Amino acid sequence: MKNNKYPQNPAPKAVAMAQAGREEPAFVPAPDEVARRAYFAYVNEGSLPGRHVQHWLEAEAQLIAERNLTRVHGYHNQT
Repeated sequence: MKNNKYPQNPAPKAVAMAQAGREEPAFVPAPDEVARRAYFAYVNEGSLPGRHVQHWLEAEAQLIAERNLTRVHGYHNQT
């Protein structure tokens, strides 16, 4: 068992990720997608200045929510 290529203890990072319930890094929308969505919100509100940060944050939140709705979460017990 000295040269066992399958260690008994998994890597600490894998354990931490499994305990967190995630197997992939957090999703971050691409800046160009966020910018496009924020720009459309700006135009749809009448192109008034002063809400660029709100538009950006809302666009990010919308893209993350859409990603979470379309993401496959694995198998579910159908019994």
